Amino acid sequence: MDSNFFSQKVLLFFKTLKISASLPKGVEVLNPYHDRKAFELCKQFYNQYYADSNNRKIILGINPGRLGAGLTGIPFTDPIKLKDICGINNALPRKAELSADFIYQMINAYGGPLKFYQNFYITSVSPLGFTKDGKNLNYYDDKKLIKQLNPFILSSITKQLQFGIDTKTAYCLGEGENYKFLSKLNAEHQFFENLIPLAHPRFIMQYKRKSLNHYMDHYMEALHHS
Repeated sequence: MDSNFFSQKVLLFFKTLKISASLPKGVEVLNPYHDRKAFELCKQFYNQYYADSNNRKIILGINPGRLGAGLTGIPFTDPIKLKDICGINNALPRKAELSADFIYQMINAYGGPLKFYQNFYITSVSPLGFTKDGKNLNYYDDKKLIKQLNPFILSSITKQLQFGIDTKTAYCLGEGENYKFLSKLNAEHQFFENLIPLAHPRFIMQYKRKSLNHYMDHYMEALHHS
């Protein structure tokens, strides 16, 4: 596989991901890339959809959760979607994640995984996740955690821009704290010309499911016309 391919750059990035900062008491890092089986699934996924040198637009979530990327290593992709939609067999527990449910409905509305992943790269502001007391923790839920993570987040975004990212427009999943933090970072470092906020998939599925079609239309408009 060509080392200049988008896929190879992503996999090398995953392999070297590490948080060296000391984190607040009780906070644990969720790093699926240390798991051999999860990393093998990542290799299959990225070699299937990213084995080229195309430029892509970037979509940034918050950080991986236990039932999605925390298991598979692939953002917003739970074991069910990985097998049933992406065609990658896995022996992981067949548990669905709400955010993944929305994302793959959106991907199908866009034209399917092949078309979508040719144009977009999904990651997170923090590409590693966090748990506390066995529950998911967002990086912005703890002020001390944000402060400690700042160098890691900055470094991670900078490295990913080297994969072949179109920096004219980026998308932020989460119109509240995630967008607030990323907007401030972007104002300081000028990563992207435009940063477009989109409602977070979990928020939609948990609180606004009756308006799902409205949010889906908004996603389609933003992704097609920006």
